[in-house]
Amino acid sequence: MKEWEGIINKAWEDKNLLKDKNVKKCIENIIEELDKGRLRVSNLINNKWKTNEWIKKAIILYFPMQEMQTIEVGPFEFHDKIKLKNNYSNLDVRVVPHAIARYGSFLSSGVIMMPSYVNIGAYVDSGTMIDTWATVGSCAQIGKNVHISGGVGIGGVLEPIQASPVIIEDNVFIGSRSIIVEGVKIEEEAVIAANVTITSSTKIIDVSKNKPIEIKKRIPSRSVVIPGTYQKKFAAGNFGVQCALIIGERKESTNKKTSLNDALRDYNIAI
Repeated sequence: MKEWEGIINKAWEDKNLLKDKNVKKCIENIIEELDKGRLRVSNLINNKWKTNEWIKKAIILYFPMQEMQTIEVGPFEFHDKIKLKNNYSNLDVRVVPHAIARYGSFLSSGVIMMPSYVNIGAYVDSGTMIDTWATVGSCAQIGKNVHISGGVGIGGVLEPIQASPVIIEDNVFIGSRSIIVEGVKIEEEAVIAANVTITSSTKIIDVSKNKPIEIKKRIPSRSVVIPGTYQKKFAAGNFGVQCALIIGERKESTNKKTSLNDALRDYNIAI
């Protein structure tokens, strides 16, 4: 891996090296390793997520190496540089038409893709459901037994190189039409209600205690989160600005595969 990292960093500084067959082969090997799940953009090391910037560089360098081509799937036609994943039966992945995953993304055994999209560099672990019209962006890291509900947008990130991807840890439930972007981390067993938007600048306010506690870019483990607003003063007056409210923790009595409604019912919330 150190050898590959050195090759990629040199090619990143000097794009002329992309003409070298050994450099090309290195980049192709890295994308193949990502596709098979043997290499990841981010790894959990000593309970901290580490982003491998050189792998993101390899993905970006892969694009100019590829030529546009027409891809035909029955009556459907695509025109792109990256081929689609295939061989789902051997991968033990259920893919419902018209779900699409790009080559260079990883889908573990037991993943279910309803009509949805997974981009290159993403990692989706076992037992996860990606529901209808949900998207998993480039390099996003999705844990085990995650439920990504219909219309959810999980952001991707290739550039800037130093930017962290979105990380969704194990057993998380994300409600319909929620948006998680800009390197936000959702820790294990959290429950995100429908229509919650969390970016790097979104205020995340824990209102479950006597005083509000503000958090940035992270939803703590087992938190139950709903959409909210707070008042902000502008030149034209005070207006409500969107935020995310942590209203409590998932109950021990609540099964890890609970529905969103069950989790919110504990707090008398109907969304």
